[in-house]
Amino acid sequence: MTALFDLSGRVALVTGGNGGIGLGLAQGLAECGARVVITGRNAEKNAAAVAALGGDALALVVDVTDRAGCDRAVAEVLRLAGRLDILVNNAGTNIRQPPEAITDEAWDTVLNTNLTSMMRLCRAAYPALKASGHGRVINNGSMMSIFGGPQHVSYGASKGGVVQLTKSLAVAWSGDGITCNAILPGWIETELTVGAQRDNPALHDSVIARTPAGVWGKPADFRGIAAFLASDAAAFVTGTAIPVDGGYSARG
Repeated sequence: MTALFDLSGRVALVTGGNGGIGLGLAQGLAECGARVVITGRNAEKNAAAVAALGGDALALVVDVTDRAGCDRAVAEVLRLAGRLDILVNNAGTNIRQPPEAITDEAWDTVLNTNLTSMMRLCRAAYPALKASGHGRVINNGSMMSIFGGPQHVSYGASKGGVVQLTKSLAVAWSGDGITCNAILPGWIETELTVGAQRDNPALHDSVIARTPAGVWGKPADFRGIAAFLASDAAAFVTGTAIPVDGGYSARG
């Protein structure tokens, strides 16, 4: 392995890392030598993900909508692994409702899960990331960070906020040796998109038609971007939002 992508000795916290895109990101980090700690609300699913990751991976049962839970997650990583070099804010949810019918409860749930939790985790992780000397923050946005969707009002607002949060963190923390970047997944085969395809039977073919790569993405497609942004190869890359979408967003 080239030293540029070698993450040996570094510790990564991946929220929502027990499945889907989160597990793909965690796998990329683990394959480059990082010790990975994943979080999720389902202990059984966490255990299966740890088994898939192998090595010295760990899992924590955490609800990122709980402020104390965010602080506790970072504290536990430091207690168990002694350091924190990489924070991957991946946990997220979506409640599909049109804007005229969206409920306060749905709005709060999506914003708290997708955006507020990122701020809290970044705030809690900052001292450790600064101390590492090469801190990395990777935030999971979405193509809905740049596109609108009639059923994605709260989701789109939260994911647009992820990009702006990422840029602000990058500007604020670059002097501390911390890079902050966002990834913008396109249409990926996950539990979240199963529901979208069920609600809209034409979705699968319309995605294929628009995507230059001609396929839906898979969680494993995120292994490389995780390894790159977490590594020394991306030391001068910060404040960016990188689509991982098979070219979906490139087509006008």
